Amino acid sequence: MHAPAPLANRHEWRRGWPVVLAAVIGSGAGPALFQNMSSLFVPGLTGEFGWTRGEIAMASGLGFAGSLAVPLLGRGVDRIGVRPTIAGCMTLLGLAYLGMAAMGGVLWHYHLLVLCLAMTVPGTSALVYGKLIAARFIAHRGLALGIATSGLPAATLLLPMVLDVVIAQHGWRGGFVALAIYSTLIAMPVALFAIRGAATQPRLPDGGMSAGVSAAAARRDARFWRLGFTGFFVNLGTIGFVTQMVPFGIARGLTARDAALLLTAFGASQIAARVVFGALIDRATPQRIAATVAFVSAGGFALLQSPDLGLAGLAAGVFLAGLMNGAENDLFPFFAARLFGLRAYGEIYGTLIVIALAGSGAGIVGFGALHDATGGDGAALAVAAAALAAAGLLYTGLRDTRAG
Repeated sequence: MHAPAPLANRHEWRRGWPVVLAAVIGSGAGPALFQNMSSLFVPGLTGEFGWTRGEIAMASGLGFAGSLAVPLLGRGVDRIGVRPTIAGCMTLLGLAYLGMAAMGGVLWHYHLLVLCLAMTVPGTSALVYGKLIAARFIAHRGLALGIATSGLPAATLLLPMVLDVVIAQHGWRGGFVALAIYSTLIAMPVALFAIRGAATQPRLPDGGMSAGVSAAAARRDARFWRLGFTGFFVNLGTIGFVTQMVPFGIARGLTARDAALLLTAFGASQIAARVVFGALIDRATPQRIAATVAFVSAGGFALLQSPDLGLAGLAAGVFLAGLMNGAENDLFPFFAARLFGLRAYGEIYGTLIVIALAGSGAGIVGFGALHDATGGDGAALAVAAAALAAAGLLYTGLRDTRAG
């Protein structure tokens, strides 16, 4: 049975909004949420098990070895469809959280469970939702992706205070149970209901974008690697920092409650970046926008190195530093579809995710290790600033010749 033809531009939102809603809810509950929330659990884990920040970061970083399976799973999405992928991944996600709630202090158990979280990326990210949106939106694709990927920052904005209360009353184990309930019993049913009947491919060609190239051809294109390494450097800096954000705030003299507000500032930057820049890339040169935002985020990391910042100054620095992480989540699926089409979108985007998640792992391990080695966060913040500047330079040279 053929998928429905793409709708006229003015009607894209009329039929496409349920897919965007599903993406907001589904991607907002994925393993990236744990990345952003993980620093809330660090004090409890270190207090009960005696693990150091470096040991926790090492376990989390090594867990991203699961990302090596993402291209294979992405190929499966291209063949079996998005619904089974979403259901299977979000079920595994909830089970992994329950496993974390039952941990007994063995560090490799934590490592294994984070590995399970990484395996759920295909069904909780733009790998599935980006394909659905690219099949339905042409003129407003950037804005649709911007709104669709705002689920994670919205959750990051709203959940820290909720989880802080849950952890205060029920301990860190209760916090993991709360994440399991949210991801599997709330987010998954809503997302699956919203995408019922959604097509994954447009019938007519979209400037070559629905035809596109094979995954092998994309990997032979230098733009593929340039795009992938922008994700590597962005995640190296931003994900490495966010997993240490609450301890970072406490080390700067904040209370645990005020330090959690830094996560809220990070979430606010994600929403602002994804929606605003998602709309801009429909109207302006996306490479120029991406480079500008990357350089602004590099400046945010430089600002955070100032030793005399209070809560307001730290929140402002976190907001600026987090902007590129928000924008990159629009730009990655946008460019994957724009440059290489939808023919092998799942495998192509899945491989790009591997490169980006390698940056996440390096950042998580590096931030923790540099803290333990230097006794502070200055060196890691300097590395993050340099990484964001490198991402900006890569975007300035990204050509925009479309795949055929």
